[in-house]
Amino acid sequence: MFITQELERELLQEKYPTREAVTTEIINLEAILNLPKSTEAFMSDIHGEFAAFDHILRNASGNITIKIQDLFNGKMTPKTQKQFAFLIYYPTERVRIIKNSFDDPDDLKQWYLDTFENLLDMLKYCATKYTRSKVRKAMAPEFVYITEELLYGDFSTEDKHKYYAQITDDIIGLKTADQFIIALCHTIQRLVVDHLHVVGDIYDRGPAPDKIMDRLMRHHSVDLQWGNHDILWLGGAAGSSLCVANLLRICARYNNLSIVEDAYGINLRHLSLLAEKYYQDNPGFAPKIMHEDRRPVGAELTQLTKIHQAIAIIQFKLEGQAIDRRPEFKMTKRKLLDKLSDDRQSITLDGKTYPIINGCFQTVDPKDPYTLLPEEQDVIDQLTQAFVNSEKLHKHMDFFMKKGSMYLTYNGNLLIHGCVPVNPKGEMEGLRLNGKLYKGKALFDLLEQNLRTSYFKSKNGDDLSTDLLWYLWTGPESPLFGKRAMTTFERYFIEDKATHVEVTNSYYKLRHEAWFIENILKEFGVDADTGHVINGHTPVKKGQSPILADGKMLVIDGGFARAYQKTTGIGGYTLLYNSYGLQLVTLQPFTTRANAIAQLSDIVSTKHVVEQELARKTVAETDIGTKLKRQVRQLQELLEDM
Repeated sequence: MFITQELERELLQEKYPTREAVTTEIINLEAILNLPKSTEAFMSDIHGEFAAFDHILRNASGNITIKIQDLFNGKMTPKTQKQFAFLIYYPTERVRIIKNSFDDPDDLKQWYLDTFENLLDMLKYCATKYTRSKVRKAMAPEFVYITEELLYGDFSTEDKHKYYAQITDDIIGLKTADQFIIALCHTIQRLVVDHLHVVGDIYDRGPAPDKIMDRLMRHHSVDLQWGNHDILWLGGAAGSSLCVANLLRICARYNNLSIVEDAYGINLRHLSLLAEKYYQDNPGFAPKIMHEDRRPVGAELTQLTKIHQAIAIIQFKLEGQAIDRRPEFKMTKRKLLDKLSDDRQSITLDGKTYPIINGCFQTVDPKDPYTLLPEEQDVIDQLTQAFVNSEKLHKHMDFFMKKGSMYLTYNGNLLIHGCVPVNPKGEMEGLRLNGKLYKGKALFDLLEQNLRTSYFKSKNGDDLSTDLLWYLWTGPESPLFGKRAMTTFERYFIEDKATHVEVTNSYYKLRHEAWFIENILKEFGVDADTGHVINGHTPVKKGQSPILADGKMLVIDGGFARAYQKTTGIGGYTLLYNSYGLQLVTLQPFTTRANAIAQLSDIVSTKHVVEQELARKTVAETDIGTKLKRQVRQLQELLEDM
């Protein structure tokens, strides 16, 4: 809702009715402007790997370890520091383990007292960037009074020594010590990173994107940029059968159909019956196994392979229909079912004939290859309605819409998941709709507005706005895809790897050049001298640097998804931006939560300083600072009129 200056002034007068109230707020805001800038953390391409994601949130991309070293070097041994760090990461589990290691109640009491002191010191150290009010909001409500008394108390004062001692004794005596420690640890986790950015692709490949969404919905401060895989789930919830078919195929490919059935309550029985009727076991459609503990065997493996074939063929048929329906998408070359020979044993592409491998075209009519069988139509209609009506899915997707965007400019940086489509000269390319060419920022804005329109409208299924959701996933000028074509069909059915190549947009070559990134920053209204583009989507391969264009481009997809870790050799990147500058964090592959807790095995391996501030950046130099300075000016004007 647009608020006029007059209404804004009236609201201020109502909130601050006296000179004393106005002056107090001016003093408060101007003081906040001089605090150090708080820490932002950036992640991308999490791909359903909840355990690794949760660990990185808990250890704040290694930031907690650094603060422990700063505070306790010379007071704790490296081994004790690690034990203390994991207590902060996993307080519930570590408290239980540590308690069981004590036989003497007095030794346990001493551990409690020492731990209270160390955690309070750590909390005080982490709270220095914030007002008392903000720190209070981060505390567990049931322990606010106790925590503030101990946090801000003067333990050197003899008059209050017994007072503080009685508080800690009572915490232990009343058997709330465990809960108090857990609350302190969670408060520290919350304060070490003030704001989280997720630069796309929470969904697909890994087993638990729903748990990631649940975790993000509890997070105190977060924004999301939509990735191409996320769009499939947003599209499914919006009623796009094309998106539903694509995401179900990917779930089948990575043995993740349980996400659909168990997490979102969508019944796949009709799809399974269709698959059983028309398809046989086919090794080419056996799922990729990323988690050995979830490997299907026997009848389960055969059923999954059949479902994989059934939904893939439905997808290819639906895509052919959409390509005919939308000539403006310029994707005619991606219609391939009609290129099959009559016996379906070969296919002719660009004048060259290739033998078919792993063929499963039983439901494809050579004379009418893109028409669904009535059974197939019934199945995809039923599935699409199930996605539209899934309560839990819509809870997650509503959050995605509330916190998400196609791009974000934040504190002088541009966050985009994929690319800004350009030609080899670096000139921006785009999509022409209704006679108008949309490119650069205008293309992003158009596609975001379209997505919001499609998501919140009544579901029509094959209207332009819904088809554009699928285009975001696979279209040649999609900023989220970034390639000329998706060769899914060829990878399934043609052995010649030359047909598998997906040509990337020129953006990915040019993003190594500083001049090009400066042009991108200017296009989106970001200072080209001081800003950065923060990018996900494309895993950084072994031997490549994630820091490009003289430090102006930072690529933070380093392989959260296990599917990419053979290529990347690591477990991903995260990025930290605090008052001292930018730090890129390299992660090692995560094993399991149980192993991390039992073995105290962390995954942060190295930190690289990307850019160091000459002077610590303050709140005044951030986007929030700009808003606060505006509020100060308004309050000063109000004060003058009183």
